Amino acid sequence: MRKGILGLTAAAAALTLGLAACGQDEPADTGAQGGSSSAPAKAAGKIGVILPDSKSSARWETADRKYLEEAFKAAGVDYDIQNAQGNKSTFQTIADQMITNGATVLVIVNLDSGTGKAVLDKAKSQGVATIDYDRLTLGGSASYYVSFDNTKVGTLQGEGLVKCLADKKADKPIVAELNGSPTDNNATLFKDGYDGVLKPKYDSGDFKKGPDQSVPDWDNAKAGQIFEQMLTSEPKIAGVLAANDGLGNAAITVLKKQKLNGKVPVTGQDATVQGLQNILAGDQCMTVYKAVKKEADATAELAIALAKGEKPSAPATVKDPEGNRDVPSVLLEPQAITIENVKDVVADGYVSKDELCTGDFADKCTKAGIQ
Repeated sequence: MRKGILGLTAAAAALTLGLAACGQDEPADTGAQGGSSSAPAKAAGKIGVILPDSKSSARWETADRKYLEEAFKAAGVDYDIQNAQGNKSTFQTIADQMITNGATVLVIVNLDSGTGKAVLDKAKSQGVATIDYDRLTLGGSASYYVSFDNTKVGTLQGEGLVKCLADKKADKPIVAELNGSPTDNNATLFKDGYDGVLKPKYDSGDFKKGPDQSVPDWDNAKAGQIFEQMLTSEPKIAGVLAANDGLGNAAITVLKKQKLNGKVPVTGQDATVQGLQNILAGDQCMTVYKAVKKEADATAELAIALAKGEKPSAPATVKDPEGNRDVPSVLLEPQAITIENVKDVVADGYVSKDELCTGDFADKCTKAGIQ
């Protein structure tokens, strides 16, 4: 695997946690959305994982579930992975059932900090160890946090859009910002990152600040409606900072109606098949690849150690401003992806050539050096 993409931060590389086998009775199927699965019972310790949805990003089911399952199976631990499908009540019900069914470790990707905090606090009160996965629960009580450097994700997006506009020789371009969900702390960090790049451009007059709006729940359909309104109110939008590939594709769909796709640079994040195909087609100028396998593996190592009754150390901390505490953390390095290095995402095994290079994309993949 390529060091430039899969490398941890220097601090995160210091995390060395054993994947020794542990587990106990196979968890019962709670019947909640998303299903569950488990490895054969072998010893003490049970791990529950709650994913947020399958709508905001394809990664939760196509990547995170797969990699977590692989890690837990390799370790022989007892586990239960379910998806709340964007429903806060379902999220809490799943958590309650996992605890009732004997989970000793709970890993969550919160839907919002309020719901996440309630689940984490209840788990803690019952002696269940907790991990915030990918999204930090503000004011929460998670023992650990595993994610990427999310401010840097936004910085890469901002820098990417600046370069794309320069390549287009855009003169004082109007930039629209299509932000992620206001209830997701990661969306706040992404915006901190790209605004840190774009604001000096606005202040200097090199760029003109256009519409700037958040998309509730990362809903791609709502993103399309919001961007259509943006383009109607400001037809001369020349660049779109879209916080992930789904939002980016929503903007691209609207731009296609006006025959502006490929002319107006659009950013993204997550290196989804759709996002990478948009890059190959020239409709999206960049995305941000986050090596989810590394994130899942680091989380699994922590969870397994906790299930064994150990107290693993983490190489970094992240400040929770609402809880006023430093959360032991593992932070991984994101990577900017453009047409020049799309092939690296395939080489990493994150997406396959077969799923990416279908139909008209076959020739485009060849030109991009994808083998």
